[in-house]
Amino acid sequence: MNHFILIASLLLLFLLNNFIVEARQIAKSTTTGTRWVVLVAGSNYYENYRHQADVCHAYQILKNGGLKDENIIVFMYDDIAFNVQNPRPGIIINKPCGPDDYTGENCTANNFLAVILGNRTALTRGSGKVVNSGPNDYIFIYYADHGSAGMVAMPTGDDLYAKDLIEVLKKKHEAKSYKSMVTCESGSMFDGLLTEDMNIYAVTASTPAESSYAMYCPGHYPSPEDDFETCLGGLFSISWIEDSEKHDLQRETLQQQHGVIRRRTLVDYLGFSSHVMQYGNKELSKEPIFTYIGTNPDNDNFTMKAEEFSSNPSAEIAHSSRLTRGAVSQRDAQLHYLWHRFNRSADGSSEKIEAQKQLQNEILSRQQVDQNIHQIIAQVFGEENVSKMIESIRPAGQPLVDDWDCLKMLVRIYGKICGSLSIYGKKYTRAMANMCNAGINEKQMTLASNQASLK
Repeated sequence: MNHFILIASLLLLFLLNNFIVEARQIAKSTTTGTRWVVLVAGSNYYENYRHQADVCHAYQILKNGGLKDENIIVFMYDDIAFNVQNPRPGIIINKPCGPDDYTGENCTANNFLAVILGNRTALTRGSGKVVNSGPNDYIFIYYADHGSAGMVAMPTGDDLYAKDLIEVLKKKHEAKSYKSMVTCESGSMFDGLLTEDMNIYAVTASTPAESSYAMYCPGHYPSPEDDFETCLGGLFSISWIEDSEKHDLQRETLQQQHGVIRRRTLVDYLGFSSHVMQYGNKELSKEPIFTYIGTNPDNDNFTMKAEEFSSNPSAEIAHSSRLTRGAVSQRDAQLHYLWHRFNRSADGSSEKIEAQKQLQNEILSRQQVDQNIHQIIAQVFGEENVSKMIESIRPAGQPLVDDWDCLKMLVRIYGKICGSLSIYGKKYTRAMANMCNAGINEKQMTLASNQASLK
């Protein structure tokens, strides 16, 4: 009997190995189109180090996966590698970065949308490289930045609104210029907007109503080396990047990776959590990750552990807490950075005095935007509706706002009168969307903003 079990096990192993080899051959033979990738770091300044670092790390994954630079388009402001605060001049941890196609003032929402469409005439400077894809090609878009309700930030110019992104993706689909597409952005960019017939699969770091988290932050576990004062990565970003870095991506599917990322971002030891979401054509999640970003040949024989794909909720939390303890909310990463700088500066030094000033200004700025939004809502809708307007969340599958032009208008008026919304202030774009849904008009917003700015 023991001999039979041994023989059967060996036979099963032989069949499994043959299946894996055949699966790899099938994956390679069916992926006949060109892989195109757009990487975007939507922030600047050293305190937002993590976004550009995530993009640089993602670039290394693509290069190890066999993609050519001519098919990789990178948006990043490029102001951290040689920043005076960078303790490793010229180096971005985890790894040095590759080429930058749209940097500095060219890193705009307009250029990003033009690149996706393949519209060179709409570009304003930059390398001129666009996604010149055809009907058999595969597109992967990765966006690292501060998301807020209905928009994602860009380091230069206007923010990118969900409606504008979806309209460009629709045009790309109507032009039959891709076979399938995978994109990683903010939840509210897709909820109720991305339809299955566009053949796009989207994964987001959190639900439309949640914050995502920064990781590898000073004073938290796991922490960067002592000379770093800022968070080194986004939790969602490092989860998919580090998973891709070690697995055989010809075998691992997008759905399996979604499970890995979901578990890692699910909870930390303080109870904070975000829920990775899927939108669009979820059938595409059955495809191997290799289809979109290639795979590193060094990982061909990697064997995944069973716990990585466990469906047991308690196992998910236990596995997650071992990996992620000490994530910082994206909204508070700036405050965390300023506090850490102040805390580690020598008493009485000019650095300490400057750090204290910046920290106090950030706190006062937060208090001011809280007060402004409260007063605007109270004036237009009444004090009794302030909490409802700020906290109300539409059901899943329903777009954030009915009139996107109204949302743009409110953000524009507020910025003109009260000052542009900060990273923290953008938490109120949902409240602005709710005000639009409740019928606010331009005159009301202008009057209320003017009065708020005087107090």
